[in-house]
Amino acid sequence: MIISGGENVYPTEVEAVLGQHPDIKDVAVVGLPDEKWGERVAAAVVLREGSVLTAETLVEWTRGHLAGFKRPREVTFLASDEMPRNTTGKILHRVLRDLLSHHTGDRT
Repeated sequence: MIISGGENVYPTEVEAVLGQHPDIKDVAVVGLPDEKWGERVAAAVVLREGSVLTAETLVEWTRGHLAGFKRPREVTFLASDEMPRNTTGKILHRVLRDLLSHHTGDRT
């Protein structure tokens, strides 16, 4: 669970919404430290081949699907092989959080 500004955000809920976007092949959501809010919602996105999507366009698309405090504040686009997974294919959220905290994603 991500706690942003005192509100509970469930990553699986945000992932389910983002995963409905037609240009997204894979997505994972984590909380990253934020001085103002405690944590901010950050999304790692793998696009479908040939798709072009910006962080701003994606976040704007979520406006009709997610409350404001649940929308990603940072979007990082990854290649499919960059998404950290274990041997069974499960996304390693802790590894992803470390990766994103050192990566310069697009802030919205």
